[in-house]
Amino acid sequence: MGAGRDDEAARIWSQVHLIAPNNPHALLYLGQTAMRRGDDAAAINFLQRASAAAPQDAIVQLNLAFALRKAGDLAAEGTAYDKALIADPYCYPALLGKGEVFERMGKPRVAARFFKDALRIEPPAEQMPPQLAAQFSHAREVVQANANELGSFLETRLSEKKADHPGAKFGRFDQCVDSVLGKKKIYTHEGTLLNYPALPAIQFFDDDLFPWLGELEAATDMIQSELDLLLEEDIKKFRPYVAYEPGTPVNQWQELNHSERWSGYFLWEKGERIEANCARCPKTTALMERLPLVHIPGFAPTVMFSVLLPHTHIPPHAGVTNTRLIGHLPLIVPDNCRFRVGNETRVLKRGKAWLFDDSIEHEAWNDSDETRIILMIDVWNPYVSEAERPLISELLNGMREFYKEDLAALG
Repeated sequence: MGAGRDDEAARIWSQVHLIAPNNPHALLYLGQTAMRRGDDAAAINFLQRASAAAPQDAIVQLNLAFALRKAGDLAAEGTAYDKALIADPYCYPALLGKGEVFERMGKPRVAARFFKDALRIEPPAEQMPPQLAAQFSHAREVVQANANELGSFLETRLSEKKADHPGAKFGRFDQCVDSVLGKKKIYTHEGTLLNYPALPAIQFFDDDLFPWLGELEAATDMIQSELDLLLEEDIKKFRPYVAYEPGTPVNQWQELNHSERWSGYFLWEKGERIEANCARCPKTTALMERLPLVHIPGFAPTVMFSVLLPHTHIPPHAGVTNTRLIGHLPLIVPDNCRFRVGNETRVLKRGKAWLFDDSIEHEAWNDSDETRIILMIDVWNPYVSEAERPLISELLNGMREFYKEDLAALG
């Protein structure tokens, strides 16, 4: 095949198929040959057998999807792309194909999500054949059209919120919306969901900005006493902090994905108060309710006991947004526990809290032989004004509402 001797290749692949009827390479070749001659039924048969024989081969799944597209089986085509992405989450032809499937289903917003992911890993133009270049060009058009529609959708509701604060300056917020819509790039923080412009890139914030910090630190013994009961009685409610779905690019999280090496016990999670867990920690919960936590329905706060097992490293990463800060209160801290934000690394000390911008790259180490546990909380970045905060909440929930029906289609 590599030498272009197609006739000889066909003869040898046929011999392979006779000797080993389930050989996935032979089945793939025979399926591709059947597609080229227009025999869709035979192509699907060979490629479905190849898929069963090699479920982790993204190329096999892609070819099956192409054959199913020719046959007009939209649902099965989408399933084949899903399998290709489970085999290789960076398979951009599958991302493009999945986007096209949702377009044909009349769901352009979901299509735009897949197209946007494909555009992030688009290969250089000189490496693309004309058909693939045309697909990427179409993907950019769909992503731009979706951004324009989202902008129109958000404009009225955001204008109404701005009217509640006459005279306030919203230049930074307007830049934020432009970033969401893909109009401008912000070259500061690395938040994975929302980068807010013109906020200072402070790694660890000055304690003096948080007059309540002393009360939190003074409660260390009380908080740990409730934690100790959880460790004795509710240990099964601690669950892995990193838990990606199959087919999601895990990158640096490969080792910790679904691992108990980094786990948490949640009092609040993404804005939802976990009543049963809060009831187990009534004094800690009462203290949290007195603190200026971020409250954005569906997003924040998250308040949790974070457990890091011995000799565990949390790799470099950035959080979702620079509009909030993360607070750490170390509770159970053996020696050799470190935490880095940007270019500054600190050693954890029991009862000494700090607040940092987690949209700046950070990482943590427990190099000891014992477990490390801290309390984590979400608070507003103090440089986000009172007038901007409800707008940020409205922006995030407007984005969620815009995609609501289509998120359900993704399962």
